[in-house]
Amino acid sequence: MANITAKDVASLRAKTGIGMMECKKALVEAEGDMDKALKILRERGLAVAAKKESRIAADGVVAILKNGTTTAMIEVNSETDFVAKNETFRAFVNTLLEVIVASKPANIDELLAADCGGVTVDAKLKEMIFTIGEKISIRRFVIKEGITSTYVHGNGVAGVIVRFETDADTTSDAFAKLSKNIALQIAAGSPPTYVSREDVPAAVLEEEKNIQVAALKNDPKNAGKPDNILEKIVLGRMGKFYEAACLLDQSYILDDDLSVGKYIAAASKEMGASVKVVDFVLYEKGEGIEKREDNFAEEIAKLTSK
Repeated sequence: MANITAKDVASLRAKTGIGMMECKKALVEAEGDMDKALKILRERGLAVAAKKESRIAADGVVAILKNGTTTAMIEVNSETDFVAKNETFRAFVNTLLEVIVASKPANIDELLAADCGGVTVDAKLKEMIFTIGEKISIRRFVIKEGITSTYVHGNGVAGVIVRFETDADTTSDAFAKLSKNIALQIAAGSPPTYVSREDVPAAVLEEEKNIQVAALKNDPKNAGKPDNILEKIVLGRMGKFYEAACLLDQSYILDDDLSVGKYIAAASKEMGASVKVVDFVLYEKGEGIEKREDNFAEEIAKLTSK
């Protein structure tokens, strides 16, 4: 039997971040061979990852990395907020962003197949699941090229990338302030769906108008009103729809006397430049993921009944 020293165990732990007992078991099984022990731990990581696949990971973090004209944003989910704050988990998320910026994968499958320090991202992900002991999933990412502004809210609760077209000096304080305020608007205000009215698909507008017409006709107060009056009321309500759905129509959060569009126009005029919001992407952590709800009273009843 190989002589496994505390130094060997500590060295394997430093390389993997896995607990001392698991490292010792792997070294004993590998008869002291460090490379074999690493392989064993990775294989166990695969098994652990498979066991955790059915769990719900609705927590986690949204993070952003900007390098030159390339900006990447990612959402990586964990089961608990505790893990989301873990330094090892955060470092892994940052590594993923570096891989995305460097290799520019087209989708999650390409990202999982990308190189990550000599192993694939998929293998590294499974190692992380084994190390941390929770399900971790790479949910989504996006890459934007060009002039962008970014904002991460609440240490990773939400993230925004806004892309601009402009002839302004993008290194100026004035542009930095404008672009940051637009990103803040999207993250901290009521999230818009479109940049401008022109971006709203005709089918969406038609559906919204039909909903408003139906609502008016079902209201007894409108009984007997001619169609042309109802149409005017609908047009007024569509204005409210635009104010909620379109970024440029929204009330500017730092000055509600202005719309976002008017704020951009005023700031652009001061800079003597043209500034246009091309598009934006907003990620909200865990959005749309059904969270598990534990019934503790039921669990206690089960335990006490045994």
